[in-house]
Amino acid sequence: MTPLSATDRAALLGIARGAILAHLGLTPPRPLPEDGALGERRGAFVTLEVDGELRGCIGTFQPAGSLAATVAAMAVAAAHEDPRFPPLAAEEIARLTLSVSALGLPRRMADPGELHVGRHGLLVKQGWHRGALLPRVAVEHGWDAATFLKHVCLKAGLPARAWQEPDAEVEVFEADEFGEEPKH
Repeated sequence: MTPLSATDRAALLGIARGAILAHLGLTPPRPLPEDGALGERRGAFVTLEVDGELRGCIGTFQPAGSLAATVAAMAVAAAHEDPRFPPLAAEEIARLTLSVSALGLPRRMADPGELHVGRHGLLVKQGWHRGALLPRVAVEHGWDAATFLKHVCLKAGLPARAWQEPDAEVEVFEADEFGEEPKH
């Protein structure tokens, strides 16, 4: 995973916002970079907040193209496809704050001791249940590793201790997480 520079991070935030604006018909679509760190095939999550409240969050671990293209697609999906919220309206753009999480490849967690809160995110799979939490979630809530594992299971619709079951697959991943300054 190539570390992202401050310029790369700013570019990805601009790509996310630009993709939403273009989807709403407020600006024309912009060409996306296809080389350097932004051209790597990486998964990404895009989180939207309006007035400091969650307004959408969608991501993928399986990129369909470059990091830039994945961020653009996830931004539009977070704005219009998150089933927890109605589609983002043009009137909300002035109060919108974006965050991007550029993902590293998930790897299977063999032992809970491998989980480092603040560095790793979690992905749990059991049957058709799936749940993921970004690294910053555990930090924001002050969770230890056991609590983080519990909450990723609950997010997947599983019992809190499902991660301990033999048929459960738990993966850890790293993420480069950054965002715009909140609007006041």
